[in-house]
Amino acid sequence: MFGGDIIPPPQFCLRATPVAILVAACSPVEATQEAPPASTAQVDSARHPISGLEIAEVTVVASDKRIPFKTELALSRQAQARGLMFRESLADDEAMIFPNDPPAPRSFWMKNTPISLDIIFIGADRRIRNIETAVPYSLESVRSDGAVIAVFEIRGGLAAELGIAPGDQVEWELP
Repeated sequence: MFGGDIIPPPQFCLRATPVAILVAACSPVEATQEAPPASTAQVDSARHPISGLEIAEVTVVASDKRIPFKTELALSRQAQARGLMFRESLADDEAMIFPNDPPAPRSFWMKNTPISLDIIFIGADRRIRNIETAVPYSLESVRSDGAVIAVFEIRGGLAAELGIAPGDQVEWELP
């Protein structure tokens, strides 16, 4: 003993250690950490649990149907540079949009992106100009057919599955 401290017998320490680990593992998130949203289904001022980007609804009007997507807003240069890099999945109702002003030709590559994406280029009239399906990890650029105001990314092959095509209208509002 030293200074009034009680030292437990060694066998007590061995039994108490697993309990301490279990308690620590089940502790709630610290107040300084922000817990991820419970669901991305609620679009109003929600944030994506992986990217932390704000989510807004983007709707593609294809023929006679409206197709809504919970869409991550890549508004900053940093968010646009990262895009969907390192993302291992993208649900069929999820997307990312890269708005730009003024309209300009855009090109994208798939460096560090392990999933296939349909890259949808949107003209100033908010209609789809062209759609390119990009190959995972490819360093080859896919380009817009002229100046665009936004690029919209969804799971690779989904545009064809849903009947999304050039000329379709895309609706969104930025915060």
